Amino acid sequence: PLMVAGETAVPKPRPSYRLIRPIALVGLMGCGKTTVGARLAAMLNAPFRDADAEIVKAAGRSIPDIFESLGEEAFRDGEKRVIARLLEAGPMVLATGGGAFMAAETRAAVKASGAAVWLRADLDTLVERTGRKNTRPLLRGGDPRVILQGLMDQRYPLYAEADIVVESTPKGSAEDVAYSIIDA
Repeated sequence: PLMVAGETAVPKPRPSYRLIRPIALVGLMGCGKTTVGARLAAMLNAPFRDADAEIVKAAGRSIPDIFESLGEEAFRDGEKRVIARLLEAGPMVLATGGGAFMAAETRAAVKASGAAVWLRADLDTLVERTGRKNTRPLLRGGDPRVILQGLMDQRYPLYAEADIVVESTPKGSAEDVAYSIIDA
């Protein structure tokens, strides 16, 4: 909102919602699942879990190490098991890995126990955000823009099966995106 000099910003009221089932955030790497998820969980006074962090904890090794030593297929198998376990834990906000929703089992589990929210972002936003860290195994094999465009072409049709679609833009803060999820 526009403010007059000397005015103080009035914080948005906290929503008075209570989660009764999990919300799983899906989307490509860099769309904001972890950042928005943590903010959304705080706004809803609900637990937040990051599937990638849970996989690292369960495996005792980093995701790049899992990809390198065991391969993507082994990683995806472990990812399915971890997400299924997390969804059984009850109401929470869950940030999934970018490829998690590609598995039919995971899509079915999310839809059966909660709601899927796709944080959709454009290519420029994803390239900028993923370029901040060199921890993305899928981006190590070439031009990140080309790889991300290929992933968009492959994954966006399945992400579109999510219950809710919210735009994740560079102009909106994590809080703005979280409010958009609540509004939706």
